[in-house]
Amino acid sequence: MLGYYRDPAQTAQALLPGGWLHTGDIGYVDGTGALFIAGRSKDLIIRSGFNVYPIEVEAVINAFPGVRLSAVVGRPTEDRNEEVIAFVEPLPGVSLDVSLLATHLRAQLAPYKRPAQIIPIDTIPTTVSGKILKQPLKERLA
Repeated sequence: MLGYYRDPAQTAQALLPGGWLHTGDIGYVDGTGALFIAGRSKDLIIRSGFNVYPIEVEAVINAFPGVRLSAVVGRPTEDRNEEVIAFVEPLPGVSLDVSLLATHLRAQLAPYKRPAQIIPIDTIPTTVSGKILKQPLKERLA
């Protein structure tokens, strides 16, 4: 990539010295050399000084029976912190029991990763290719 079309500022942020491309992806390499993507830096939620990667919380929510899809976002608080908010789309015809889901999350997640609020939603917004659109969900919280 040579750069962003007519956008030198974004090009300077993305193209790093030595030919590296800053994608915003956060990942790690395990002991066997396998690369795992943990999330995106734009999605990172900082709660009480702890990093919360939405993809980790979403994986636990999505494994709960009756859940089709979830999206986890951060909501700023008055004390300049963030709280974890989960939007959850149930499978068609399923009535989601939010209190049971919360109990499941208490058993599976560290306290700082647990959503402060679980919001059932008919349909989580996605692109045509299926990528979750989190900005409309953040706007809904404002």
